[in-house]
Amino acid sequence: MSWEILGYAGAIVMGLALGLMGGGGSILTVPILVYLFGQDPVTATGLSLFIVGTTSGAGLFSHHRQGNIEWRTAGVFGSASIISVFITRRWLVPAMPDQLLSIGGVEVSKGTAILGLFAVVMVLSAWSMIRRRKLNAPADNGERHLPSLLLTGLFTGLLTGVLGAGGGFLIVPALVLLAGVDMKRAIGTSLLIITVNAYIGFLGDPYVHLADHVTILLPFLALAILGIVVGSRLSKRLSNETLRPAFGWFIMAMGVYIIIRELYALA
Repeated sequence: MSWEILGYAGAIVMGLALGLMGGGGSILTVPILVYLFGQDPVTATGLSLFIVGTTSGAGLFSHHRQGNIEWRTAGVFGSASIISVFITRRWLVPAMPDQLLSIGGVEVSKGTAILGLFAVVMVLSAWSMIRRRKLNAPADNGERHLPSLLLTGLFTGLLTGVLGAGGGFLIVPALVLLAGVDMKRAIGTSLLIITVNAYIGFLGDPYVHLADHVTILLPFLALAILGIVVGSRLSKRLSNETLRPAFGWFIMAMGVYIIIRELYALA
């Protein structure tokens, strides 16, 4: 029971992360479901899509009132990622074998591979934010970066489908570094894209059924929504310069933890 209490506390932190930084929710949700609630990684990724989509949707209203959503940029990025995430979740993930490969006599399962890829992508994305790369001049809703946004959207959709992640840890850096969107607008726009991506990915999952997990989902969602409402309000008081490196270090810490945990399990 103590692990579940810690998991529900993590739900509040997950909501705060989404509200403050436009991402990081799924980064917390998948490890919480796997390590604290005992879900297998494939089921956890499916449930994470529903949880993150619902929580992100709840946070949209506050950011919309603040004018932090660039709808045309979201349309360009989201149109590519929606197609990619549905195809990935509907056909690619179910086609993956349970035992993906063997390394030195050690069997690497689909779940372990998903968590490992999840962590590697987190670390790479975190580094892009921590190194304080000079931002591009803001474009008109990302139109000057249309090819880059479309390609990044396709790639984000693929990873969203495989990892069960809303993709905020990829979407926010992409909007900031490719489209020149300032951090706060990138956060609000990211929440819109995450909401759509997560629901499309979940609807494309043929195996995860909400009714089987309702006792976990209801309190988890209530606490996560509380967290995102508070986080969205707090985001008005923090500058872009504060949010960007904090976002990166947060992702880096979680990625390193998952890598160490999975390597120890394999050993």
